Amino acid sequence: MSATIKDIAKLAGVSHTTVSRALNNSPLIQEETKERIRIIAEQLDYTPNYNAKSLVLDRSYNLGLFFTTLSNGTSAGFFYEAIRGVNSVIRDRYQLIVKGIDDYTSFHSITKKSFDGIIIVSQSDDDGPIIEHIANKGIPLVVLNRPVDTAGVLNVLSDEEQGAFHAGAYLVNQGHKKIALIEGRKGFKSAQNRKDGFERAMEHYGISIPAAFRMPGLYDLESGHQAMQQFLSLEERPTAVFCCNDEMALGAIKAVFEAGLHVPKDISVVGFDDTVFAAYVTPALTTVRRPIEQISKEGALRLLGNIENKLHTTEQVLLRTELIVRESVQLLQA
Repeated sequence: MSATIKDIAKLAGVSHTTVSRALNNSPLIQEETKERIRIIAEQLDYTPNYNAKSLVLDRSYNLGLFFTTLSNGTSAGFFYEAIRGVNSVIRDRYQLIVKGIDDYTSFHSITKKSFDGIIIVSQSDDDGPIIEHIANKGIPLVVLNRPVDTAGVLNVLSDEEQGAFHAGAYLVNQGHKKIALIEGRKGFKSAQNRKDGFERAMEHYGISIPAAFRMPGLYDLESGHQAMQQFLSLEERPTAVFCCNDEMALGAIKAVFEAGLHVPKDISVVGFDDTVFAAYVTPALTTVRRPIEQISKEGALRLLGNIENKLHTTEQVLLRTELIVRESVQLLQA
């Protein structure tokens, strides 16, 4: 028979209410008592009964983590870091349910009884209806990655446009004037922000981007690979390419090597996101660090606080991006 809260309470010499509060990290319980109860719970191999807890406390102990899509344009690195950030905060206090918004045909199943709180990693303005639905249902909600102005929604994101501006400026300052762009997935707000920032840098330095130096992308390896192949087939090739995410940058680098050329000797490449593999490819990728895991952690921490305090905060939190210079850009001599 599995251990219960009453078993822990008996060994700890406290009430079962104290045990319950301690295991839920209540500020009403002293840290010394919490630690003693946690140790006993671990020794007894205690497993929380979420169904029982939800009946008593009228809570589901489910947290939703929703992405715009899980199949089209959400890179593996982005997905991994977002989940890792949220999971590092909630640990075993909630059950994390990961969904793609585009998998829903209706939102009737998203209620206060099914979710105590929801985090949406939003990539598209098309996510507006589900954001409005969740807010109207009174479910504590945090939206990451994209600015929203819905009342009662906490918004955590990074300054992607400024990050792309710094990437473009860096290429110019390294002596590059023939700079190409591989855009992000059409309809994604991040893709527009990064394109806008890059174009603003080119305008600032008086550099034009010919139509042949612009290619659409899908935020995946294959589209980066295909775009670079197109650039390499031009009679006058670019000396540098800005890719709107790291996966497309890796696909682009592969196309360069397949053509018998080298990065950065023959062509320089810059990415965006600084996902887990950016530092470990050859050459190591110069990229813009968007703190995906930090954004997810911040969102999860604030969501838990709102759940516990029964708050619906309307606030925008903006985290900075950072250009990470590695080995994939060559300094051109004047």
